[in-house]
Amino acid sequence: MKNLPLALVLLALSALTTQAAHAGKFTHLSGNPDLRSASALVLDASGEVIYGKDTDTVRPIASITKLMTAMVTLDAQLDLDQAITITKDDRDVVRQTGSRLDYGATLSRRDMLLLALMSSENRAASALGRTYPGGLDAFVQAMNDKAQQLGMRNSRFADPAGLHGENLSTARDLAIMVRAAGEYPLIAEASTTPGMAVYPFARRGPLNYNNTNRLLKNQNWQIGLSKTGYLNEAGRCLVMQATIEGEPVSIVLLNSFGKLTPFGDSNRLRRWLLAGR
Repeated sequence: MKNLPLALVLLALSALTTQAAHAGKFTHLSGNPDLRSASALVLDASGEVIYGKDTDTVRPIASITKLMTAMVTLDAQLDLDQAITITKDDRDVVRQTGSRLDYGATLSRRDMLLLALMSSENRAASALGRTYPGGLDAFVQAMNDKAQQLGMRNSRFADPAGLHGENLSTARDLAIMVRAAGEYPLIAEASTTPGMAVYPFARRGPLNYNNTNRLLKNQNWQIGLSKTGYLNEAGRCLVMQATIEGEPVSIVLLNSFGKLTPFGDSNRLRRWLLAGR
């Protein structure tokens, strides 16, 4: 559906059901994958539903928000090589979380985007919003405008890092966002980079960061895009684009409890799909 008009994309997604017939490789699906996530959605490459569970409930989405942050940043065509310095304005005043990017840390806009997507670095995401033309308020408005343009009718964004519980969406809407984000090569690259070292301080050594999605280390998975998220009120969240036995799929998992549950759900989905080949 890459070149289809948005109206046709929305038409395909509007046909979501709990479990739909599917014309791809997974044609003999039966039973239920027994997922622990409260909301789940799996689509094939054409947008057909392979599996759905509570796809329209509006939920906090935590750091899944950062995919929208990355798209808005790239849409603005800002200089990715421009140096950005972390300031006190980037601190987390909502959750009081810490960061290894101390005040004065300086990296390129590209590296800030990489850290925001790969390791879910909150100050990096906040800095991207702060340095947007017009500042943070303009950035958040652009996030919500982008959501409307994509047809994410039940979504709202409140900050670039996903720290506010008012960052809300549904599995149905996030499937649209994941598909859109997959059209940006840098987002795909950044979100699936296993790890990287950055040098934000002139007189200190490197800071090493790892990807928050442990499935990237699993040789059974071919993942083309990935983002995790967590807040108390959002539970554990995971969205991915992956290829399973040559079949591209989009996966959205929201509001599960237990640090490893989204990864367990992903493996349960994979086994269920492979059993239905």
